[in-house]
Amino acid sequence: MRMEVKEAEEETWSRETVPKVMRIVSSKLSQRDLISLLLVSPWLHKTLVSYPSLWLVIDLREMNNAGNRLISALSMPRYRHVKQINLEFAQDIEDKHLELLKTKCSDSLQNLESLNLNGCQKISDKGIEIITSACPKLKVFSIYWNVRVTDIGMQHLVKNCKHIIDLNLSGCKNISDKSLQLVSDNYRELESLNLTRCIKLTDGGLQKILSKCSSLRSLNLYALSSFTDEAYKKISLLAHLKFLDLCGAQNLSDEGLACIAKCKNLVSLNLTWCVRITDTGVIAIAQGCTSLEFLSLFGIVGVTDKCLEALSRFCSNTLRTLDVNGCVGIKRRSRDELLQLFPHLKCFKVHS
Repeated sequence: MRMEVKEAEEETWSRETVPKVMRIVSSKLSQRDLISLLLVSPWLHKTLVSYPSLWLVIDLREMNNAGNRLISALSMPRYRHVKQINLEFAQDIEDKHLELLKTKCSDSLQNLESLNLNGCQKISDKGIEIITSACPKLKVFSIYWNVRVTDIGMQHLVKNCKHIIDLNLSGCKNISDKSLQLVSDNYRELESLNLTRCIKLTDGGLQKILSKCSSLRSLNLYALSSFTDEAYKKISLLAHLKFLDLCGAQNLSDEGLACIAKCKNLVSLNLTWCVRITDTGVIAIAQGCTSLEFLSLFGIVGVTDKCLEALSRFCSNTLRTLDVNGCVGIKRRSRDELLQLFPHLKCFKVHS
């Protein structure tokens, strides 16, 4: 009788308790912690690997010997349904590793949806061709700070991956307008695009994106001083835009900003060092973007308390972060004065 009771308890444990524990574990522990748990006991190892939902991510961020580690991981049965691979600033990964992945582990890449190659500077256009040809379901692709990838790599991406909605090309200095043409023609449903410091881009390339990728919700144009109002005005076509970073947009005028104010769903707007902007442009933003939660006016000497009054009138219920650092024309700078204007403010920077 005692044995039967014990068996019944073990069955209940396996059927009811373990699944509950797994749901908690999968949401609380990182992949690296899960791997450590595999070593605790054979029973725990067997239990953990029996839950596919725990093994949808391979995280090799900043790790050494990442190329060989990735091949080894994808050779394991538990990763045959992996959806996300993070190699951000991982060391020792090259095109040859991606070639081996395609040869040995292509079946495990069929469901991959997110690939982060940020800082993997040894990956070239050839590597992009190889890895994207094995990942037909890819939705998120990030290759920040890669100066080897060119428009040829983007040709491979759009040919092999038809479902990209999130694309990060930040710091890819050899990407030109041709790449933006490819993106605009092939990714009409694109939701997030980061073009930070892609210095070869011109108004023509950006305008193609703005006219065709109408689903964009996030657009990062940080540290791009070559664009003009002719391009900035077309940002108004992005009706769903929530995040916009224009830091360093030296050619953006009040007229261009007034057009951007038509993006009524904007939640975050970075106007740091947009030196041509005055109260007129910021007032237009206040009146048009009444859901604004984050606004940076850092370094803009042409704005005064007048724009703060407009922001308070239209955005006081939503604005949480405000940066007026270096805005010498703004005099109402004390904590109490700002909180009176913006009662929900959580973060503000006011140093001269």
